[in-house]
Amino acid sequence: MTPKNSICLWYDHDAEEAAHFYAGLFPDSQVIAVHHAPGDYPSGKAGDVITVQFTVMGIPCIGLNGGKAFIHNEAFSFQVATDDQAETDRYWDAIVGNGGQESVCGWCKDKWGVSWQISPRVLIDAVANPDRAAAKRAFDAMMNMRKIDIAIIEQALKA
Repeated sequence: MTPKNSICLWYDHDAEEAAHFYAGLFPDSQVIAVHHAPGDYPSGKAGDVITVQFTVMGIPCIGLNGGKAFIHNEAFSFQVATDDQAETDRYWDAIVGNGGQESVCGWCKDKWGVSWQISPRVLIDAVANPDRAAAKRAFDAMMNMRKIDIAIIEQALKA
């Protein structure tokens, strides 16, 4: 059954590859269906994969193979809350190591250009800390990072 609301991600031609990558990396993720074009269309031909239904951590998504007309940017990102450094490292390293690229403050892009925020829960809690001086120290520490280092965030909270 098609969900009432889904995120539609535009890909050049490799939505199926992206969906399988996400499904293999994140829990509660799966490829649900692959749909083939019934006829030719501007960026493909009959029989090509046109859409892929999948979930990313329970979020319903549709991958659309629409050609080169649009590209992903940081205006949209998935934010993944991690529980420890090992989980943070696993997701970050998988995304960046599979042709992606690092950015700052826990952001990275996968090889298809989709942006991800790999955000340890300790960081999320730290910047919301009622002790605003501690929150600022954690925030300042984060501003100097690419992948988030939980130990440094914890040290900043205690300083």
